[in-house]
Order: sequence, then C-alpha cells, then structure tokens
Amino acid sequence: MFKKLDDLEQHFKELTEKMADPEVATNSNELVRLAKARANLEPVVDAYREWKQITAELAEARDILENEKDPDLRELAAEEVNPLEKRVEELGEDLKVMLLPKDPNDERNTIVEIRAGAGGEEAALFAADLFRMYTKYAESRGWKVEIMTTHDTGIGGIKEIIFTVLGDRVYSRMKFESGVHRVQRVPVTEASGRIHTSTATVAVLPEADELDLDIDPNELRIDVYRSQGPGGQSVNTTDSAVRITHVPTGLVVQCQDEKSQHKNKARALKILRARLKAKLEEEQAAERSAERLAQVGTGDRSEKIRTYNHPQGRVTEHRIKLTLYKLQGILDGALDEIIDSLIAEQQAETLKKVGSRSDAAEA
Repeated sequence: MFKKLDDLEQHFKELTEKMADPEVATNSNELVRLAKARANLEPVVDAYREWKQITAELAEARDILENEKDPDLRELAAEEVNPLEKRVEELGEDLKVMLLPKDPNDERNTIVEIRAGAGGEEAALFAADLFRMYTKYAESRGWKVEIMTTHDTGIGGIKEIIFTVLGDRVYSRMKFESGVHRVQRVPVTEASGRIHTSTATVAVLPEADELDLDIDPNELRIDVYRSQGPGGQSVNTTDSAVRITHVPTGLVVQCQDEKSQHKNKARALKILRARLKAKLEEEQAAERSAERLAQVGTGDRSEKIRTYNHPQGRVTEHRIKLTLYKLQGILDGALDEIIDSLIAEQQAETLKKVGSRSDAAEA
C-alpha cells in the first residue's frame, strides 16, 4: 500500500510542477486537465502526508518513553501515545478506503428515469413524490436538475419522467437509487381507509458523451410527429416530437417536451447514448461476473430496494436492513443518511473482498 501511496504523492508533485509551467498556463484545456487530475489526488495525498507526520510523532513519543530519564518528559510522552496511535489507525483505514478501485462513472452527471409501476394513479402520484424528493436532494447538494421529458397524468401524478442531474460527483451518490421503490399508504381517493401498496421504478444512468460512444447515424431510425398532451390534447401544431430507434438493439427514446424538433432530437440522443453506455457496461460486467467485487445493489432495476411506509412514518432500506422513522424528512430530500450508509456498506464489502484476495495471493 505504501509503495502505491509514495507513487501517488510523487505524481501529485509532478502535476503541481506542470501547472506552474508558463507554457501550460497559457493552454487552458491542458491546465483544466491537470487541475482535475491534481484535485482527484489531493485528498489521498493530504491524508498520506498527515499519516506520515503523525507516525513520526508517535515514534518520537515512544522513543522518549523508552529512553528518556526525565519523569516529566516521560509523562508528557505517555499522554501523547494513545491519541497518536488512534489517529494513525484512523488515517490508515481512511487510506485503505481511498485506494479502493474507483467507479470510473462516479464523476459524471446522471440521467434519472422514474416510471410509475403497479398501483395505477397512486403509483403515478408516488412517482411524482420521488421526483420531488430527488429535486430537493439535488438542491441540498448544490446540484442542478433539468427535465428532459415527462408524461404526467394531469392530476398531479407522473407516468414517466426523465431528467438530468448535474453537479459534483452526482453519479457517485445517485447510483444507489436504481431499483424498485415501494410505498404503503392510504390513497387520498380511498374512502374505506385501506392501505395500498404501489411501486415506481428508478433507473440512474451515468451521462455519456460522444467520446464515450460513437453512434452510427445509419443505425438510427428517426420519426417525427405532433406532440400530444394528456387526453390526446395537441401541445403544438408542428411535428416537433421525436422518436429515435437504435435498430441494432431495439432501444427507443421519445422526446416531445420542447417546441423545437432540434432540441427534442438532441435530448433523445442524449438519453439514447446513456442507455447504450449502460447496456454495454452491463454486458461487460456480466462477462466478468465471476471476478466482480460485490456491490450493494447499485444496478439491478428489478430489485425492491426501499419501502416508504406512511402509517408508521418509516423508510426501510432493504439492501442493508436499515429502518429510519424519518419518512417526511426523507421525502423532503434528506437522503444523505441512507446513501452514506449504503456507501459505507459497499466499502466494507469491497475491503473484505480485497483482503480475501490479498490473503489468497500470499498463501
């Protein structure tokens, strides 16, 4: 581990020196690239430097305890040893986590798709609740939400909504939301007061750009048609809605929210590119499934991941058996406690797997 940390620290120094080069300073693209690479290394380098400093202080304190004859100095050293040992251990654990394999998509923005599942209009209302929850969560983290396409029910529910979330390391946290969400509550329209169970599905895709995936225009079938609103009401009188079919895979994307056909086409291509990227990565993951490290249900869209129980005011995160009696706060966007717990569990599982592999290699 320490050889790798030494190499990272050296690379950090080299990046810093390059950024100070006058020739680089005049090349904005190169400067941005170097600054991003340096920023990614800075947390682990800072932690490693602190670890080295605290380790040296601990060694000095232990040396005084063993060799110093002055009782006052020995007493001071004894007081320092325990907190220094604790800090060295904490930093060591932090560094282990920082050196875990990174998800290359973690830095990306995301495309989120929410669809009403079982439960009719109540499921559509729940889908609208989830969209509001994610919007509030994004606001709390300083992220930006942009709606790409939506299909509402006209009475407050949402059959389907696709939106982008843009900001710092969005995918690293939002990816844990993929799956089936379940709500248990008494519908507003239910006179007898019976509790209904409804579902909505959430898919979180890392945003892809043209450099990630080159789509052959000859493999696309593009249809344009007139946008339609709830109940068949015409939204506009031009053929601005766009449907794009990727012929080789059969993936279909439709966008009609914008009045401009050009804008709808651009949005549809953006969604299609993200779906194709996710499909490709899923296929690659399946090929190496025997070697994959376990994760905390970050990608299985058929998996029931969470239940929102209104009568009891609780939210249960099934993947890690976490129950919180903070339903309203969570629906208002307070998701960090759940997501932090999922991240911690994933890191613990990954560390366990890495440790097992290291033990096997040494044996």
